[in-house]
Amino acid sequence: MADSQLEQELEQARRLGRWLADDEREALALAQQQQAEAALAHRRRRRKLLLLTGFCVLIPPLWPLALGLVLYMLFPRTTKRFGLIAGVLVLVGGSLLAVVLLSVVVALLLALV
Repeated sequence: MADSQLEQELEQARRLGRWLADDEREALALAQQQQAEAALAHRRRRRKLLLLTGFCVLIPPLWPLALGLVLYMLFPRTTKRFGLIAGVLVLVGGSLLAVVLLSVVVALLLALV
């Protein structure tokens, strides 16, 4: 092993109060790698959203989309929940509207007969 790796393991052992087994060390390294990849993906997604928001701000008809993107960047969890609730309400409202229109058409047809 290299001296720097031994020094890192010694520092890690001091922090944790014990030496880690090989499989524990590998699991910890894998978790750190996954965290780094997730952080990188988050930064890339945020950069894309910022570019798209900037583009939308330049074109006035797309300002509502820019507002939605800004809200999503500021409050991602709340915006996702709000979008889900709004989607469900649109589907339910559309279904109710279809049922009402169908019943009106049937009523009109029965009145004509």
